[in-house]
Parts: sequence; C-alpha cells; structure tokens
Amino acid sequence: MRATASNARIKWMGGIFRMDADKENSKERFHIGIDLGGTKIEGIVLDHQYRECRRIRMETRASDGYLPVLQRIIEMHSQLAAVVLGEEATLGICTPGSISKTTGLLKNCNATELNGHPLQADLRQRLGRPFAMENDANCFAMAEALQGAGSGHGCVLGLVLGTGVGAGIVVDGRVWSGRHGIAGEWGHMSIDPGGPACYCGRQGCVERYLSGTALEASYRQSTGQSADVARVVEMARHGDGAAVELLDRFLSQFAGAVANVVAVLDPDVIVIGGGLASMDELYEEGALRLQRMVFNDDFHTPVLRNRLGNSAGVIGAAMVGV
Repeated sequence: MRATASNARIKWMGGIFRMDADKENSKERFHIGIDLGGTKIEGIVLDHQYRECRRIRMETRASDGYLPVLQRIIEMHSQLAAVVLGEEATLGICTPGSISKTTGLLKNCNATELNGHPLQADLRQRLGRPFAMENDANCFAMAEALQGAGSGHGCVLGLVLGTGVGAGIVVDGRVWSGRHGIAGEWGHMSIDPGGPACYCGRQGCVERYLSGTALEASYRQSTGQSADVARVVEMARHGDGAAVELLDRFLSQFAGAVANVVAVLDPDVIVIGGGLASMDELYEEGALRLQRMVFNDDFHTPVLRNRLGNSAGVIGAAMVGV
C-alpha cells in the first residue's frame, strides 16, 4: 500500500523525492515549510500528522535585491523554528525557480531579480542545518497529490497557471524533477517559434500565451484598454466581442499545450493551480477541447481544480523537507 502523509517521510533519491514509511524514525517530528514567492514569503509549521500549527507571511520585496530577500528567508525560518521549541523538525524550501546542478545558482525564476544567485549555498551556510529545496510547481503538485485533488491517483500532473506557467509531476508519491531538475517546465515549451519573445530566450513559449499576464497583455493589445483576467473572463461571459475571441483562443491554446504534455506523460489526473485556476471554462470547454486533441480514441483523465489553493506551495515545501 502506498505510504501516506501520516505515516511517511520524504527523502531525496536522485531525481525524485520519495515518500517512504518512516519505520526507522518513529519519533514524532514537526515539518517546516517556506514558500519563496515573487510577492510574498510564506512559512508553515506542520505536526507529525501534517496538521497546521502556525503560518507566517511577509512581503518578498524582490526589488530590494537578493541579500534583503535572503535575510527575510532567514528571519522567517527563525520565527518558525521558535514555534517547535527545539523539537526535531524537517525543513523544505519552495522557490519560484530551480537550482542549477551545474553552477548551483538559482535559475528560471520569473522573479528575475533572484536569478543567478547561490540561494541554496547561502542558506546552507547561514542556517547551518539540512533542508530540501524544490521549485513551486513541484511543491504544488506534491501537496495536491497527497492531500488535495490528486489524492488517490498514481500519476498527478499539477499545472500552475498564474503570473507565470509551470508544472509539477508526482508519480506514486514521488516528485519527479528529472536529471537536470527541469521536469515539468511546461511553461517554456515553444508552441509558436514565431511568437512573442520570452525572458527565457525563446519565442512563443506556453507562458507567453497561458499566463494571466499574457491574457491581460493580449486584451490590452486588442482593445487599447486594460483589464485584469477576472474582468476579461467576465466580459467574455457577457458576450463582449474582443473578450470572447481572446478567451476562445486561450482555451484552444490551453488544450493544445496540455495535449502535448499528455502525449508524453499520460497522467491519471490533471490538477490546475495558480490564479487562473478559478476559471470554470478550463474544466468545461477547455477539457472538452483537450479531449479532442489527445492522440487517442478516448480520453478519461479528469481535469480538476486544486483543493488547497494558495496553501499548496508552502504545504508541499513542508512535505519535501529533510
């Protein structure tokens, strides 16, 4: 029987985080998770049954520069460690990018001020304790696979549609991050080589079409007016011509991009997170279009809204901790 969050621990095994029954370490431990986001840093303390004990938030203020952000993470850890009063606790840190296995530097962050810095090494030196570090999409997928909408499924594909676009893959309770730590970087698959330039250096990346930022930019370019994603979707529902056209295109691009991933991974369930996860159209028309585009005569994989909301990242960070 697959280990569950209540009787298991997670350890690094090459390219994966593995959930194993904690037979050797039966002592009850706390689990500290820190989620470094582009706008906020969130921390959580979970008990040995993964129940929340404490949650703390502070602004990231990435524009202040790398060192002030580093100091805020250290301060966050200090506050969380004080909650457990010296008891044994694991630590996992969720980042908006990943650590290069070649240089040890943070890369692929859409909060670009953090790229190119030795975050993992600096934290290791300053914290003086072991910890695991994973990107936000992987932490989201782990949390949803074990405690959220993907619970009970073998292969969970967690898609994050927000300011940026990413994905995490969990197979039988294991986060698959790949040999280079880039498994799930779905947002930087090019679906149009002649499309708009992306900060990653390519053109026509999925992120340039399916992020909230991209949808808002498309509406502004089409109409000369500004509107956030929620407003664009609401106008489309009420028949606004420009918004209807943009939403229709968005759903087709969503279906086509996800179909590419399905052709490689063939997951048991697809769970959507991020700011755009509230769009009902993704689970209705978007799922129908996906079904038509998949390279098979039928398609029964459910496309589900996440259950843990904005908490998934920090909960997942606590779950991958060491």
